[in-house]
Order: sequence, then C-alpha cells, then structure tokens
Amino acid sequence: MSGLGSSDSALLDTLLKEAPIGFAFLDTSARFRRVNRTLAAIYGHGETELHGRTPAEVCASPDDVAAHESAITAALAGETVVYSDHHMDGGVLDAYGNQPHWAMSWFPAYGEDGVIDGVALIAVDLSDRHKAEVALRRSEERYRSLLAATNQVVWAATPDGKISEDCPEWRAITGQPVERYLGRGWLDAVHPDDRERVERAWDDAIADRMIFDATFRIRIQSGETRHYRSRAVPITRGGEVVEWVGANTDVTVQREADDMRQRLTQQLGEAALRTVRLQKATSDLAEALTVDQVVEVMTEIGRSAVGADRTTLAELDRDRLRLRLLGSTVHDLRDIPGGQPRDVGLDYPCTMAAAVRERGPLIVRSPLELRALLDDAPEIIDFLEHTDEQSWIALPLLSAGLPMGALRFAFTSRRDVSDEEKVFLEALAGQCALALERAQLFEREHRTAEALQQSLLPEDLPEVKGIRMRASYSSGTQHVQVGGDWYDAFPLPDGRVAGVLGDVMGKGLKAATGMSRVRNALRALAFSMPEPADVLTGLDRMFDATEGLDQVTTLVYFVLDPETGQIDLSNAGHPPPLVVSTQGAPRLLEGDPDTPLGLVSERGHHKFFVEPGNTVVLYSDGLVENRRRAVATGIEDLVAVASQAPPEVVGEPQHMLEYLVEGMLAGYEQDDDVTLLAVHLPVA
Repeated sequence: MSGLGSSDSALLDTLLKEAPIGFAFLDTSARFRRVNRTLAAIYGHGETELHGRTPAEVCASPDDVAAHESAITAALAGETVVYSDHHMDGGVLDAYGNQPHWAMSWFPAYGEDGVIDGVALIAVDLSDRHKAEVALRRSEERYRSLLAATNQVVWAATPDGKISEDCPEWRAITGQPVERYLGRGWLDAVHPDDRERVERAWDDAIADRMIFDATFRIRIQSGETRHYRSRAVPITRGGEVVEWVGANTDVTVQREADDMRQRLTQQLGEAALRTVRLQKATSDLAEALTVDQVVEVMTEIGRSAVGADRTTLAELDRDRLRLRLLGSTVHDLRDIPGGQPRDVGLDYPCTMAAAVRERGPLIVRSPLELRALLDDAPEIIDFLEHTDEQSWIALPLLSAGLPMGALRFAFTSRRDVSDEEKVFLEALAGQCALALERAQLFEREHRTAEALQQSLLPEDLPEVKGIRMRASYSSGTQHVQVGGDWYDAFPLPDGRVAGVLGDVMGKGLKAATGMSRVRNALRALAFSMPEPADVLTGLDRMFDATEGLDQVTTLVYFVLDPETGQIDLSNAGHPPPLVVSTQGAPRLLEGDPDTPLGLVSERGHHKFFVEPGNTVVLYSDGLVENRRRAVATGIEDLVAVASQAPPEVVGEPQHMLEYLVEGMLAGYEQDDDVTLLAVHLPVA
C-alpha cells in the first residue's frame, strides 16, 4: 500500500474488510494472497483458509474453476478488465435459500517497476438485478408462448398507420418478403374481396384514433385460405398517438364453427318448417273427399309449401297403362304446343311418365337437362319453345309399392333441391297418393250408392183423384248425394193414397241399403194390411230380425182418403207433419210420440181431417235441426215460416217446398239431409 499514510491504510483495510463487495489479490501463480471477509464467504471458507490456495483448490464447481483460470490468465496477459458473472456453488445462501449471483471483475496489478505482479479481483452481488432480468426474460418467454398458443401475431405501426418494424411471424404465414410487407404492403395479403373493406376500416381508425377491429381472409403460403381477426389500439403520449400496437389472431376454426352452427340452425329451422308444412298438407288432404278436391289441395300445397308455379296430377289406368291428367291443371299442359295431352301412354316423352316408369323422383334443373332426359323428343323441343317453365320435379304416386299416378311441380326459374327437401317431397307424394286413392274409393262408393238411392226414390209421384204430391231431397254432406232419408207414395187397392217419409241414421251404402230394406218391407205390408199401426208393427218385427240395434230409423206413415180428407197416421219417432192452410194458420199433426223402429212398443195411429185446398208437409229432421238450432226450436221456426207463405205458394206444392227450404236454411249451414214430401188436397 505504498503512497498511503497509516490512517489511509487503516481506512482501506476497514473498507475492504467490512464492505459488501468481495476483494482478493492473487499472485502470478494464481494463489490467493489477500481476501476480505465478503469474498471468503462467497467461496464458503474463512479468510485465513484461502491464503496460498488456488481457485482450483477453493471452487467446488469445475465450471467455476474454468471461469477463474480463464479470467486470471487474461488479466496476467494484460487485459485491462475481465468480467464474469455466475453463481458460486458452495457459498453462503441468501435469505431465500438461493445461491447469490455475483459479477466478478479481474484487473492486472502492476508493481512499482510497471510489471504485472498479480491480479486484483472485485466481486459485486447482482442477485436482485439478476432476478429482475430472469423474471423479465421469463415473462417475455411466457408472453411469446402465450401468443404462439393463441395463434396471435403482434405487430406495430407508425402514427400514420404504416408498418415500420418487421414481423417475421406474420411474413412466415403470408410468405411476403420484408420489403413488400412494410408500409401498407401487408394489405396485399388480404383477400381481394375483403381488402377494400379492411383498408377503409384501418383508415377510419387512424383518422378517429379509435380501436381498429376487422376480420378478413388471407391466402397463406400453402395456398389455403384462413380467417384472421386483427385488432389494434393507439398508444398515446401527451395527447398524441406515438404508435399503433396490434395483434392478428387466426379465427378460422371459430369461423368455421360459427358457419357450421348457422348451417345447422338453418337446417333445423328448415326441417321444422318442412315438418309443419307436411303436417298441414296431411291435414288438408285428409279433408279432401273427391279427386277434384285432392287436385285443388295439392295445387295450393305446391304453391305455398314447394314454391311451384304450376302443379299437375295424373292418375294411372293400370289396365291400359296410360296417364290421365286430373282437374283444372289439365289446361296448364294440354293448351301448350308440345305439352302433355290429357291421356297419354307411359312411353310418352314427359316427366310424369318417366317418374312412373322409374318409380322414383326426377329432379330436372334446366331445359337442357329436360332435353337430355327425354332424348330431345320433338314434343319437348316444341314445348320448351312455348313455355316459361325452367325447372321441374316429377314424383310417382305409389300405393303398396305400385304406381297409381304422378305428381308434377313446375318452376319458372331454376330450382335446386337438397337431400332433405327431396325426402320432404317424397313424403308429400306419399300423402298425396293416400288421399288420391281414398278419393277414388269414395267416388266409386258414391256412384254406387247414388245409383242405388236414385233407384229407390220414385221419380214421379202418383196423382189420385186430383191429389198433387211433390218431393224434395238435398244432401247435407258436401259432395255426397247418398244418405238414409227417403220418401214414397203410392195408391192403395181401396182407392186411398199411402205416403211415407223416413230417415235411417247415417250416410253411405249402409244407410242406403238399410233404407231400401225398410221401404220394400213397408210397401209389402201396406198392400196386405194398409192401416198405419199394422204397418209399423210389421216393420218392428222385420227390423228386429234383420237390422242392428245401432240402425236407428224414424218415419211418418199415413193413409189419405181423397174423398173425405181423412188421414190415418202413425209416427215412429219422427217430427210431426205440418198442415198449411189457405184459410187459417199452419198447424202440426201432433199425437202421442212413438219410438223409432225396432224398439218394440204397442203401435197406434191418429186420425186427422184435412180441408180441401190445404197441403200436408212431411219433412226430415235436417230441415229443423242443425248445430245451432235444437229440434223443438226448429219446429217452432217452421210453423212461423209457413205462416208467412203467400197464397200462391200455399196452393202449389212444389213452390211450397222450395219456400220452406229457403226460409228454414237461411243463415244456417246445412249439415244433414233435408227431405220433404208435400200432399195437396184439391178444392172440390
């Protein structure tokens, strides 16, 4: 310590000994000659234990030995300062049990002759700074890992929105070289259909100093298109934007999931709508009784549920193997040049015949497809020149696997059909086939029953000694002319006239055949024992032997003497006859009520007298009863209506019937058969 006074030397010794900085002096043989307490603690030894020892004898780690020897060699070679920093294994641990981190500086020590005679070592504890650096590095690594895990690429731009720093991660995705990426070159990687929108949003964000948020497509190096969301925020200082910092995130999976969810939602909605439409179609077709009604319902379904501009139905004659167009849609095809005639064979070039032949649906999306399907038949070429139709759907109508007709939808624009809609159309065709088969069966039964009823109801009523009789029959079920109501009148051998009006409950063949049996039996009984009580008693026996208990039948049977105007009458549970007079108020021929046929009881009859010029009217309950009016109220209304009839109506039986029917049904919906029989006694 030459050049220092005793007090200075003592101060230096104190500083070296007490300071938190480690200090040592090593000679040219790399042996410790002087070590303060702090440095000795670094090596985990006492101060005196280090004197005369080399780093190789002191350091516990080979790496520490190598670092010491390298630094000492460099300092002895004349390097001004040699730095090294590392943990020292074996040293004193800090308060948290960690090895301190030391920064070591090595200096060459010169003697008075200017020759290096050793090395000075100074060690500073950098544990806190090292921890901060490690924490910062670890935070940065975590941040970068997080960005990589979330497919985010961070970028920065100048206040005016130009990219000024390279972003290798983004260029690795887009394949752009750095010179094409900088500035506004990054927009070149955006999909052409999205670029204008994204650039406008970027310009607006810069101008308004607002957050930039845009989703767009880019084409990556592999040629695949990916969806990215870019968000950037302005960094301000002193009220001015100093830069923009943003992140690009790959949202392709999320976008595809959203698209898939939207498609599924749309498909579910369409499926639900098709289900509702099919349910409504089924309900509407269930109410169609006739073939014309089926055609009418399917036309509406084609318009509302399928979107067709024209709907055509055809039924198949299996014996002749020919298709016959049905309903009003016949004109849609027959009146177009080259269109389908009303009746064609299955070899005719048309979509419906082809669907029947193939027994499967045909989807024709364009006129070219139609020409190809039907081999450019001249009829089709002519048809296409005169029609505005552009797409077609043809479906066979199958019953038990066998074709019974065809259904055709035509569109004036191109029509694509999805697999789900194809299933709906096939189900719709199935419901149409059921309805058409049901309507055909109904019409066959209707024609049979109608012929039967027409054969049972007399065409002309007899005139005996001036007595004029007229009848009226109207079915209460739409499109059905067959029921259980009937009337009859005939002269008896003794010169009197017998008449009857009855009602067998129900509709169709069962009611008509039941009515036929009762009518024939009544005629047979009337000619052998014409008195009303005897006839009804005989009908009770017949009814008990041939009819079921559920076959409820009511009737009024009378025998009229033209000479005296006497009527003998029996009533089996039927509304009472009405007498309309030219001189007084209308009245009812009422007696004690009797039971319907088959319910055995002692039958009686009532005797009435009808004045000349009066009219006796028998009627069924359909005239006086409906859903809104009870029988008793209806009979009262009938008397009131008859009381207002003008004289010319009262004297003419046919006019009287028409007047009563019109007056009684006005304002009411007819829901049952209405049958009347009028018997007019002439003035003597």
